[in-house]
Amino acid sequence: MNIIKVKGIRTYSFHGCLEQETKIGGNYIIDVEVYCDFKSAAINDDLLKTVDYVAIKEIVISEMKKNKKLIESVAYTILKRIKKDFKMVSKCKIEIKKINPPINGDVNYVSVVIEE
Repeated sequence: MNIIKVKGIRTYSFHGCLEQETKIGGNYIIDVEVYCDFKSAAINDDLLKTVDYVAIKEIVISEMKKNKKLIESVAYTILKRIKKDFKMVSKCKIEIKKINPPINGDVNYVSVVIEE
């Protein structure tokens, strides 16, 4: 099994349970790993036989624009969409980092990880 990683996708999005988060927004960093067999693509130098990481980034950007209360929900929708759009993906891992979350204390980020 092979892995394609798209790390550090940055967005400014409006997710959160607090009213301030949905109005002001915040910075997010998303990491994606897709597990698939791209041997044929590598041998034949053929993009159509692998997962296009540009398309992965576009899926992430698109889903991050849809405001949700929970980043857990966003991670799940990203994962499901990747698996729907790329049938060759056998497993996918998503991590969403919410930078400087509005919680009392000095915290760099909070994150969720989903793998399926």
